[in-house]
Amino acid sequence: MNNNQVTMVRVYLTEGEAQLKSLLTRLRNWEKLRGVTVFRGISGFGDSGVIHGADIIDLSMNLPLVVEFFDEPEKIEVIVEHLNETIKPGHIVTWSANVNG
Repeated sequence: MNNNQVTMVRVYLTEGEAQLKSLLTRLRNWEKLRGVTVFRGISGFGDSGVIHGADIIDLSMNLPLVVEFFDEPEKIEVIVEHLNETIKPGHIVTWSANVNG
């Protein structure tokens, strides 16, 4: 079985930041990624320490979002440089992985 080296990326956002649509558009149209997955968290907290949750009482639109994608390391390096211009420091995580191929 062949394995190809890739770089995984996770971008941490919240619904209230309203960055998701522009990020997805950029990743699809400008960066030409094959695919992206967005996860919506049920609970979380960030720098403020305030816990946001998806319960019946708190119907806030401020839940955590995780945008995840991967591609060739060289391509991801350029994409992360671009994203650093718009994503808050400490909200992009990358690591090496292998993808079956």
